[in-house]
Amino acid sequence: MPIEKKKFETEVGGKTLTLELSNLAPQTNASILAKYGETVVLVTVVMSKREATVDYLPLKVDYEEKFYAAGKIIGSRFIRREGRPSDEAILSGRLVDRTLRPLFDNRLRREVQVVVTILAFDEENDPDFVGLIGASTALAISDVPWAGPVGGIRVVKVGSKFLVNPNNSEIKTPDFVFETFTTGLTDKINMIELGGNEAGDEDILEAFKISQKEINKLIDFQNKVVKEVGAKKAQVVLSEPEPILRAKVEKFLSDKLEEVVYTKDKAKYYEGMANLKDELFGFLKEDYEKAGGFFEPKHVEFIFEEVVDKLVHKNAIEKDARPDGRGMDEVRELEGEVGLFERTHGSAVFMRGNTHALAITTLGPPGAEQLVETMEVSGKRRFMLHYNFPPYSVGEIGTFRGPGRREIGHGALAEKALKWLIPSKEEFPYTIRVVSEIVSSNGSSSMASVCAGSLSLMDAGVPIKKPAAGIAMGMMSDEKGNFKILTDIQGPEDHYGDMDFKVAGTEDGVTGVQLDVKFQGLSMEMVEQTLKQAKKARLHILSFMKSVLDSPLKSLSKYAPAIKQFQIDSSKIGMVIGPGGKMINGLIEKYALSGIDIDDDGWVFVSGTDQANVDRAVSEIQSLTKEFKVGEIIEGKVIKILDFGAIVDLGGGRDGMIHVSELKNGFVKNVEEVVKMGDFVRAKIIKAEEGKVGLSIKQLE
Repeated sequence: MPIEKKKFETEVGGKTLTLELSNLAPQTNASILAKYGETVVLVTVVMSKREATVDYLPLKVDYEEKFYAAGKIIGSRFIRREGRPSDEAILSGRLVDRTLRPLFDNRLRREVQVVVTILAFDEENDPDFVGLIGASTALAISDVPWAGPVGGIRVVKVGSKFLVNPNNSEIKTPDFVFETFTTGLTDKINMIELGGNEAGDEDILEAFKISQKEINKLIDFQNKVVKEVGAKKAQVVLSEPEPILRAKVEKFLSDKLEEVVYTKDKAKYYEGMANLKDELFGFLKEDYEKAGGFFEPKHVEFIFEEVVDKLVHKNAIEKDARPDGRGMDEVRELEGEVGLFERTHGSAVFMRGNTHALAITTLGPPGAEQLVETMEVSGKRRFMLHYNFPPYSVGEIGTFRGPGRREIGHGALAEKALKWLIPSKEEFPYTIRVVSEIVSSNGSSSMASVCAGSLSLMDAGVPIKKPAAGIAMGMMSDEKGNFKILTDIQGPEDHYGDMDFKVAGTEDGVTGVQLDVKFQGLSMEMVEQTLKQAKKARLHILSFMKSVLDSPLKSLSKYAPAIKQFQIDSSKIGMVIGPGGKMINGLIEKYALSGIDIDDDGWVFVSGTDQANVDRAVSEIQSLTKEFKVGEIIEGKVIKILDFGAIVDLGGGRDGMIHVSELKNGFVKNVEEVVKMGDFVRAKIIKAEEGKVGLSIKQLE
């Protein structure tokens, strides 16, 4: 029996986007098969039948890469199937999640799962765009309560041109400036991912304006689909406290809350909030329960958070008041230091208020590059930034289970902000890893990682083009359209604010942007003001960083590996490697090297802890691959006497032949009359063909 299909099509970036409804996955609340180019994504939406016993929105978004989608069979040597999601899959899943989540009612307690499964990938059209539109449409046509649809688009600036959803091959060019993936509702932006090579604010704003037009078109398209096939939204029970309970809590907090919330010291803030909650529960037990009422602690927590949220919004908008007393555009106190540890190759700590990032840089040989093989990506990474967020950073006890989605996301953002500044392999042949340890956190730890990472790289002697700094911007808004932009948000502002708008870059431009919101989205006016205020803060931080370390150190740590690079004829790579790797492995063992790495174009990188041994290995490889030319004068040791001549060692396992007729003028009866074993001789090259070298002493006479 054939699959029943209903198709909807629209044009995006000069290509056809197809949304196909079918009975392929009939037991879901809704499913969409989305196609763009030859990339195909299946999106399914399922909502549980009953409310979960949780006090949060139980939304789960899974992004499933399938190797078969790209025609690959990969995995470990013994397990040829998908395992834990790749970092790239996690980041794509977060992108979809961050776009969808703000449009759910936080009081919803039914579990909702959105699964994005990549069925085919054509290597030109990224599945994250296809998956997002598919997810939005599937939610919109389903009976799941949700305030979408949303749109999303990729805009890339190459040279002076802005390209909408270009093919991946179109943006692999030296003229690349920046790339942004922007999502939102009609005339509102609610998620941004941007990476670029010092992009200008005006260009970024232009890209956002282009994105907004495309987003509006995609929403109109989806609304047509919803109008034709959309289901009626389910009537669900929302987690809502009793009005009497709400009134009791609000009255109790009315004259106590402000003093606690507006406490500059973080420790005192959390202590005060905990004590106030204890007082509140004690009051309710006495006043409410004794009167015959019953309350659930989670409802009290919900009201408490709601009251705090209203307070910080009201005071910010009406009084320009922040919990720690700073001005709206004021950055917290800055501190920093480099060269903290002797044995590490580079180190720095950057402190912004009570957020402290400790960054360690490690330099390795080219062979230490990370091999990446996923559904979408195959290649190597020579620059890595990893982010760790231990529980002690917020004064808590927890378990260490490896990086989670948050750690991977924050690390990727900081890496994106710094990778544009890393020198090329030819300029600096090291593999570079930066690890940011968040030892104390009170907001904006990913942007602190950018600052600490820059300082650590310079302390390690990495000749980065320029240092970069990052800042997290927040916002408080109300129903009337009033809003205030907050520079350098910390704990309460991050928790209760409407957005987290992170901007990183150098003095000359932006290298990374990430936006998340807790409401429907930002107008272009809000975006423009945020970028303007963020630039002022970024320049302030960069000025401070210069006072800590104004340029990369000229020398590397004595504990960093020594690397020497040079180029040989690519046709001679096999000579250096030798049969079964015999030659190259022999050199590594002989000189106690860390490694010898050879690129396909003939670049050789010799690395080791002893500079003298590195130099000796380089000399031997150069001798081995040396191009001998006729007329060249050489010196070498006689290593073999034959009846018809002598063999001379030319170095690097190469040798040359002096025929008896070329030993001297006149007849030579016995070779040893002229040269003996172990003699050092000067000779002229008279033949250099097919690896054979002919020598003459006679022609030097």
